[in-house]
Amino acid sequence: MQDQSLPGVVESAMRGLACKCPRCGQGKLYAGFLKLRTRCEACGLDFAFIDSGDGPAVFIIMLAGAIVVGLALIVEVKYQPPFWLHAVLWLPLILATTLLPLRAMKSLLIALQFHHKAAPGQLIEREPK
Repeated sequence: MQDQSLPGVVESAMRGLACKCPRCGQGKLYAGFLKLRTRCEACGLDFAFIDSGDGPAVFIIMLAGAIVVGLALIVEVKYQPPFWLHAVLWLPLILATTLLPLRAMKSLLIALQFHHKAAPGQLIEREPK
């Protein structure tokens, strides 16, 4: 594709949040819950370049941790419920705040990686002085 037809940052982010191909926005990115397809069925983009690593999980853990721990502390200080009630309250919230947004966060980081043409770092070969 030409550089002129590449989407802007906002459009790339929207494609990522929709779990669509970062180039065309039509094809699906995932073959399973978090398993990526090998290529886009619409435009044929090879997804071999994708390496989101632990980034999505780290963002989700930080956000979910702040939400759940903050709420748990407020409830503990204000109401002092028994520990079993904490488990009943916070375990479903932990699952909801970590698993539900993980897929969208991973595809968002993939779309931004594609948009910014991110690649592994390379050392520049230089002549010795």
